[in-house]
Amino acid sequence: MVEVKKNSILIVDDESSNIIALTKTLSPEYTVRAAINGRDAINTAKKHLPDLILLDIVMPEMDGYAVITELKNSNDLKDIPVIFLTAMADPENEARGLKLGAADYIYKPFSQELLLKRVEMHLQSNRNKKT
Repeated sequence: MVEVKKNSILIVDDESSNIIALTKTLSPEYTVRAAINGRDAINTAKKHLPDLILLDIVMPEMDGYAVITELKNSNDLKDIPVIFLTAMADPENEARGLKLGAADYIYKPFSQELLLKRVEMHLQSNRNKKT
């Protein structure tokens, strides 16, 4: 029997309760890794090259905007879709995130069903770009 490789997702959030909830939602379908700050996120992304990154904006030391800027400036990481997953539910922050290269923007608290659909949609879109 051929084992199908699961897509991998990197969750970046400084709140452990959010990481736990997201892992519970995503782990049946995906290989999930987590980072609790921006520097850890970039190092984990470089080491494991995830298929998609779920990124919080408000974090100490290095916010999500700084993280996505660094990701998009890296030849190895720039093509990984990034979805902002944040409580910052206003049009200015959403526009800023999308201008910096985010594939999508999801508000917390999130709907599990919508999160799963959007993750799958962006993974499929990225697969289509590679073929």
